[in-house]
Amino acid sequence: MGIIKTKNLVYEYIRRDEEGNVEGITTAVDKVSLNIREGEFIAILGHNGSGKSTLAKHINAILSPTEGTVWVDGKDTSREENIWEIRQTAGMVFQNPDNQIIGQVVEEDVGFGPENLGVPTKEIWERVEESLKAVGMYAYRKHSPNKLSGGQKQRVSIAGVMAMHPKCIILDEPTAMLDPNGRKDVIRAARALNDVENITIVLITHYMEETIYADRIFVMDQGKVAMEGTPREVFSQVERLKELRLDVPQVTLLAHELQKRGLPLPNGILTTEELVEALKCL
Repeated sequence: MGIIKTKNLVYEYIRRDEEGNVEGITTAVDKVSLNIREGEFIAILGHNGSGKSTLAKHINAILSPTEGTVWVDGKDTSREENIWEIRQTAGMVFQNPDNQIIGQVVEEDVGFGPENLGVPTKEIWERVEESLKAVGMYAYRKHSPNKLSGGQKQRVSIAGVMAMHPKCIILDEPTAMLDPNGRKDVIRAARALNDVENITIVLITHYMEETIYADRIFVMDQGKVAMEGTPREVFSQVERLKELRLDVPQVTLLAHELQKRGLPLPNGILTTEELVEALKCL
């Protein structure tokens, strides 16, 4: 079993009127089964309302399945006695870093999580230092979070989760509120945690360029997994992604348009460097 596994996961949102009567039921996640191995970098794509964020909240046991089962490191998320351990195993970083930062000083904020876990003081400071260095924010350890940019705040949020030593970090649209430079910083930090620390990363996003370095991509649509594969396999299917109301990386789209005009380029070009090399070989 992988570090994260779901089997026939269903989650329904129930809408009620003012009297508490059921008005309707929306199936946000519909019979999703997936298996994520420890150390993988996974991206989950989908347009708004596709179910990707609802799926993410099950991995951290914020939501409990309506039907089916979710296991995190072998533990069933629907069992109350497992929730504490699950949330130590799978840390969550949300869209708005201001909702996650509570300390007046960066290093105090990062140390808050391990302190709550009862980690000894000496080890807390060691974890704070290693986490801030891992996300490139150690130089800002004495700063007020209020003085940081959006990208810097989000990296502090990631450091705060990392200081609790999770095996897995779920990033739920962590760059949605950031400018392009902030987005690059956050994705670079996530990739470094995966490459260097071997932390399993689950990235929920609708920015295609953020997913090209993932090991696998799951594409969600109407609560189901509509596509699955490596970035090259998924982005080779430009027309299918358009049907799912999704874009592809700009360089991939350019290569696709050149193919349609008769240039014999390979499918699934992901970077400018790959396109340049392919054009040189013509």
